[in-house]
Amino acid sequence: MKEEEKGVGKLILVRHGTSAWNDKGLWTGRKNPPLTRRGMEEIKNLGKKLLGEKITIDYTYTFPLKRCEQTLRIIIGETKQTPIIKKPRALIERNYGIYTGKNKWEIQKKLGPKKFKELRRGWNVPIPRGETLKDVYAREIPYYKKEILPKLKGQKNIMIVSSNNALRAIIKYIEKIPVEKIPHVELTTGEARIYTIDSRGSVLRKKIINKNKRKV
Repeated sequence: MKEEEKGVGKLILVRHGTSAWNDKGLWTGRKNPPLTRRGMEEIKNLGKKLLGEKITIDYTYTFPLKRCEQTLRIIIGETKQTPIIKKPRALIERNYGIYTGKNKWEIQKKLGPKKFKELRRGWNVPIPRGETLKDVYAREIPYYKKEILPKLKGQKNIMIVSSNNALRAIIKYIEKIPVEKIPHVELTTGEARIYTIDSRGSVLRKKIINKNKRKV
């Protein structure tokens, strides 16, 4: 596939498909459950839609957890791509600390909806032995600026396959989203956001594909 538009790079952000822990409502963080059958189908469907976008992917970034590596392999198979693959630790999902492995909806009952959403989607809400989204941003964005942004400015097309919070940190940066609005930013499993990036690194256009109604 060859992208016809000249003078720009494409950045494709992909959230992995539904994992076994997503189905159980468990906070996953850096644990390593595989995709479910439904998660695989979500990604096959996404792969077919990406094929229709006619974008040649030059580089792909992910990290070595099953749900992301499975997602990447399915997409590569469906789109018949041969990108250079990199797996930096900088792009790993948020560490949920003491909440890792616990049921989200049971925690919601204990905390109440407002505090639960702040904990789950807020900017700087601490978790014992874990990370805030601000912490994720602090380790990801320097890597993005140094490693990924120069390639986009050089008209390369890049796909990042990761988890929800790891991608939300990047979205905050590239879309210049204020702290007070970041709790409303979320990707569903198997969703992709395609950004057209100009030579200055600014977003020209955004397209969301394969968004589903079920949030996990």
